[in-house]
Amino acid sequence: MLQSWTMSRSEPRDSQSPPLVAEVSTAIGHERRAAASADQVVPVLTLLSHPTATRAGERLLLEGIAAGREVALSRNGPNFTRPGETFGQPLSDPFVSRNPLVFSPGEGGRLRLRVGEGGTRVVADERLVTSREFTPEELAAGVLLELSGRVVLLLHLDSGRARAPGDTLGMVGESPGIRRVREHIQRIADLHVPVLIRGETGTGKELVAQAIHQHGPRKGHSFISVNLGAIPKELAAAELFGAHRGAFTGATREREGFFRAAQGGTLFLDEVGEAPPEVQVMLLRVLETGELYPVGGHTPIKTDVRLIAATDANLEEHIREGRFKAPLLHRLAGYEIRLPPLRERREDIGMLFQHFAREELEAIGEAHRLTPRDPYAEPWLSASLAVRLLRYSWPGNIRQLRNLTRQLVIGSRGQPVLQLDSRLAGELDATGPVQKPAEPAAPPTAVARRKSTEVTGDELLSALRRHAWDLKSAADALGIPRSSIYDLIDKHPNIRRAGTLSAEEIAACHRECGGDLDAMVQRLEVSKKALNRRLKELGLA
Repeated sequence: MLQSWTMSRSEPRDSQSPPLVAEVSTAIGHERRAAASADQVVPVLTLLSHPTATRAGERLLLEGIAAGREVALSRNGPNFTRPGETFGQPLSDPFVSRNPLVFSPGEGGRLRLRVGEGGTRVVADERLVTSREFTPEELAAGVLLELSGRVVLLLHLDSGRARAPGDTLGMVGESPGIRRVREHIQRIADLHVPVLIRGETGTGKELVAQAIHQHGPRKGHSFISVNLGAIPKELAAAELFGAHRGAFTGATREREGFFRAAQGGTLFLDEVGEAPPEVQVMLLRVLETGELYPVGGHTPIKTDVRLIAATDANLEEHIREGRFKAPLLHRLAGYEIRLPPLRERREDIGMLFQHFAREELEAIGEAHRLTPRDPYAEPWLSASLAVRLLRYSWPGNIRQLRNLTRQLVIGSRGQPVLQLDSRLAGELDATGPVQKPAEPAAPPTAVARRKSTEVTGDELLSALRRHAWDLKSAADALGIPRSSIYDLIDKHPNIRRAGTLSAEEIAACHRECGGDLDAMVQRLEVSKKALNRRLKELGLA
C-alpha cells in the first residue's frame, strides 16, 4: 500500500543539458547513492498565504504518511519551517480549529483528508469538503487547501530532503525546478564553459546569468547585458564587436563594442535567436578562436570574455527554417539551463508575492502590513485573492507577477486589505486557470428517500458545504424534498439565509472577494442563487 510513498525519486534531467566534461561519473554515482534515502518523495504542505504574510513559503513535510501513519494538523501543531531552517511554528491562526485535520495514506499512492466534526472549514480546490481522497495525479499537480477562509496551503509532492542553510543565489523559491537551477549554477559558475539559458519570457534568465557571474572567478569584473532583440540589425555587429571610424555610413567615431567592454568579465546576450546571420558567423568565430574582428578591421583582437546567451525561442525550429546556424547553437550550448515557467512552480508564488510586496510596502512606508499585531485582524492578502493569484496561469511569469504585485500594493495604499480593482480582475481573468487533472467521475448513487426530521443539524451543514451551498444538490444528497431543506435551514441556529444578511456585510464581502460570487458563497455560507439575487438588488451584480 505504501510503495508509492517510499520509492526513491531521481531528479529529472534537463533533456537538452549535456554533462560537464569535468564531472567524474563515478563521483556522481556515489553522490546519488548517498542521497537516495534523502530524496524520498513525500506529501508536503506549503504555506502560500497566511494572515502573517511573511510566513509564505514555510513547509510541513508529511513524513508520517510514508511510514503508514496519520498526520494531524491543527492550529497548535505541527510546526511549519522555512527551508534551510531548523525551528518553526504552528499555524497559530485563532480561526483555525484545535480540532485537527487528519491526513492518512490511501491505496495506490492516494492521500486521504478527514475534517473533524465541528472543525476547521476546508475548501479543497474551490470545493467545501469534510473528507476527500486525493489521487497521485492531483498530488503531482498540487491541491489548493483553504482553511477557515484565512490560510491557503498547497498540498503537493516533493523530496523529503531539506535544503541546507546557505546562499539562495539571489533566487526566491524552493520548488524542485528552482532547486535544480541553483544546482546547475553551482556546477558551472567556476568554469569557462559557455552557457545557454532557455525559458519563457519573464522567467528570470538575466538573474541566472548574474548569479553565474557573481559566483565565479570573474565576479570582480564587468557584467555586460545586451538584448539583441532591441538592437537594429544593421548595427548589431558594430555594437557587439566594435567598428573602425568610417567602416560604414554613420560610423563617425571608433566603437569599442560590448565584447571589449566586457573584457575579463561576462557578456550576457539575451534573445540570441534574434542575431542577424552576419553576427552569428562572427559569434561562432569568437567562440571557436577567442578572436574577433571589429567591423572594418583586418587585425584580430584576442578576447577573454565568458559568454552566456539566453532565448525564449525554439532555436531548433529556427535551424530548420534556415534562420539560425546549427554550429553556433552547439557552441553556445556548452551547458544548458532550463528555467521553469511560474505555472510549474506554484509552491513559490506565495513567497514571490511576499518578496515583491515587501519591496513596494517598504517604499511607501507600510511594511507593517506583512506582520499584523492583531491575530484576529482580517488578512491583508485575503484567502480568496491568494487563491485567485495561485490559480492564474501567469503567461508573463515572474515579470508579470512583480508588475501585478506593484499595482495591487500601490492601488491599495492606505487601505487595511488589498483591493482588486476591475482592471486587475480582468487581467487575472484574461487567461484560464492552471490546468488540473480531471477528477474521475463517480458513479451515480441512489439516495434513499427520508423524512426531513431524520436529518441532523451537522448532517445538513455538512451536505450544504459539500455541495457549495447549492440547495437542490444538498437536498438530493440528503434524500429529502427541496422544499424541506428551507425549513431545516430556518431551524438550524448556525445557518443563515442570504435574505437575513445586512447590505453592509454583503458589500464588505463583495469588496474583499473582488466580486467573485463563488468566493463570497464560501465565506458567507449562503445559497449562491439567493446571494446573487441580493447582489442584483444592491446594484453589485
